[in-house]
Amino acid sequence: MAPLAGCDLFESEPEPVASPDPLAPLLAGTLDLAARHEAAIAAYPELAGRLTPVLEAHRQHAADLAKLTGAATPSPAATTPAATPAGDVKATLAALRTAEQQGQKSAADACLAAPAERAALLGSISAARATHLEVVR
Repeated sequence: MAPLAGCDLFESEPEPVASPDPLAPLLAGTLDLAARHEAAIAAYPELAGRLTPVLEAHRQHAADLAKLTGAATPSPAATTPAATPAGDVKATLAALRTAEQQGQKSAADACLAAPAERAALLGSISAARATHLEVVR
């Protein structure tokens, strides 16, 4: 008796599930930073001139990371709205500074762990976030 064609369908190994890209958390963090800056600008329009360039940098970094990882390129409207900052302008800037510090560390850590073809972009993002710390001072 000959085996039926296709019977190994039930005996073969299942296809491995693609693991998320190791940069997915950095992309999510970048979108979060953009949303925080959007919320700060909405709450305190007087900060727009100061924070808009940082917001635009985060949006560009999110687009670059999405392209690098093969994720869908987020649109500016696709960022999840951040909570309206509590307190006053000073407290808002302090919260942004803390978020930027954490984001800079995440980008630097990702850069150090990345293969060479990804390190240049990640190093650039880390350096940009270091300069953002001065803007939110």
